[in-house]
Amino acid sequence: MIVLGLKFLAWSLTGSIALYSDALESIVNVVTAIVALVAVRLAQKPADAALPYGYHKAEYFSAVIVGVMIIVAAILILREAVLGFMAPELPDAPMQGLAVSVVATAINAIWSFVLVRHGRKVRSPALEADGKHLLTDVVSTIGVLVGLALVYATGWAQLDAVLAALVALNILWSGWGVIRQSVGGLMDVAVPPDTQKTIREVIATNADGAIEAHDIRTRQAGKMTFIDFHLVVPGTMTVDAAHTICDAIEAKLREAVRDVQITIHVEPEQKAKHSGIVVV
Repeated sequence: MIVLGLKFLAWSLTGSIALYSDALESIVNVVTAIVALVAVRLAQKPADAALPYGYHKAEYFSAVIVGVMIIVAAILILREAVLGFMAPELPDAPMQGLAVSVVATAINAIWSFVLVRHGRKVRSPALEADGKHLLTDVVSTIGVLVGLALVYATGWAQLDAVLAALVALNILWSGWGVIRQSVGGLMDVAVPPDTQKTIREVIATNADGAIEAHDIRTRQAGKMTFIDFHLVVPGTMTVDAAHTICDAIEAKLREAVRDVQITIHVEPEQKAKHSGIVVV
């Protein structure tokens, strides 16, 4: 809220369309921060009868909302940029407006670093998305400040509208990135290749007594990783022995992959496909 107030103060001092676009983006920042906070708290709720796999995907819905709001803000900014380009006016009070905007940008830079770092630490898509959006805000504001300095130096009033349009395009790109990443999570995208490799290696080296593992599937939901696969064992093996192998694999997978939920389907040797992981 402090940053939002500072940016609107900078705009009111100068009347700059570019600073208006910067202030409008800050409104989005405040709303999305609230949405992210609600989503993170909801995602921490334990699984229940209604949602037996948990509330982890709530963060992806949050990130989609953030992306949509970014796009709406960009459209509003582009409208003002077009109007300003057609009827250009030089901004007022250059030094005061730039100084206020610099202070707001410094606060945003520090907060975006904190959000991205903490989001990655706790594996929260909502917090990381909010932090990355703030970071694009910082970059675009720096561009605006440099551009406004050129406006005052050259007297080219239309450059102010051009800067606003560039800000809009920048946050449009940011919004698209947030939505694309979130849709992947909602569509049960597989974990990254390096994590898949780790999972396969752990299964191959910790399934003594089994024959093979196949149909390995993974998906990511918020910070939670889901793994399921079929484990082929000798047909004469007892249920107790097969369960012991599964326990050993699960224990090692939990050491290798954080926040994981594992499902193993045990099959007799005639079900072997000879196309999965051969147990070492």
